[in-house]
Amino acid sequence: MSTTDPVLLVDDPLPKVRRLTLNRPDKRNALNDDLRGALFDALRSADRDREVSVIVIRGNGPAFCAGYDLGSVNHDVERSIAPADGWWSRHVVNNWFEMWDMPTPIIGQVHGYCLAGGTELAAACDLVYVAEDAQIGYPPVRLMSPPDMQWQTWLMGLRRGMEALLTGDAMSGIEAVEAGAANRAFPLADLDEAVLAVAERVAKVPPELLALNKRAAHRAMDAMGIRTSIRATADIQALGFHQPPSKAYMRSFGEKGVSAALSDRDRQFSDYRER
Repeated sequence: MSTTDPVLLVDDPLPKVRRLTLNRPDKRNALNDDLRGALFDALRSADRDREVSVIVIRGNGPAFCAGYDLGSVNHDVERSIAPADGWWSRHVVNNWFEMWDMPTPIIGQVHGYCLAGGTELAAACDLVYVAEDAQIGYPPVRLMSPPDMQWQTWLMGLRRGMEALLTGDAMSGIEAVEAGAANRAFPLADLDEAVLAVAERVAKVPPELLALNKRAAHRAMDAMGIRTSIRATADIQALGFHQPPSKAYMRSFGEKGVSAALSDRDRQFSDYRER
C-alpha cells in the first residue's frame, strides 16, 4: 500500500447504501488518528445525506480491524476532551455512542481479526455480520487494562462476557453469533454479498421510520442502564494503566517494539500472532 493511498475508501454499492472501507491493510486496519478522523468524517457526512439510508463499515485486506494503533501517538481526533486521567477511554466511548445516536443504521462487516478497539467499533454498529472464521477478541485485558468500551457482558451476558474479560481469548464468527455478539455468520467468500443483501432490505424502509426504529432499540437499552454501565467501566479502564504489569507492558513497546511486545503477551496462550 502506498503512503498516498487514502486510509478510508468510500463507495455506494447500491442505491441508498454508503460503504466505508478501512484501508490500512498492511496494519490490519489498526485505528490511528488519520483513519479514526476519516471514519468519523465519513460517518457524519453519510448520516447527513438524505440519499443514504444504510451505512456499511468493513475492512480492506486480511482483517476488519486489529484495534487501536499502538505504534502511533493517538489524540482526541474524533471529539475533543480534556486530557485528564482516563481521557482516552472516555473520549472513544463518546465516539461509539455517537454512532449509536446517528439516525442512520450502521452495519459492521467483520472478517479476519477484529481485536480490542476493533471490537468496540463493531459493537457500536447496529447490525454485525461476520465471516465464520473471523477472530474476535480483546487481548489487552491480559496485560494492559479492561476494555475502553466494555461491551462483552452487555452483548454476551455475564458468563460468556466474564470469560472473555478474564482470558482475552478470541472467538470465531460462528461463536460470536452463538454468544450474541453478532447477527449471523457466513463463509468469507459470501460475506460481501450477504451484507449487501441485508443492507438492501433495510434500505427499503423509509428513513424516517428507520431512525425511529433504531432509536427505540437504543432507548430500551438506555432504560436498562447500558450507557451508565459503559461510562462507569470506562473509568475503571483508566485504573488499569496505573497497575505495575500494565506499566511494564507499556514500557516494552518502546524497549522491544510493538510486535515483539504483543508476541510476548500472547506466547503463553499460544494464540493470535503466536498460534
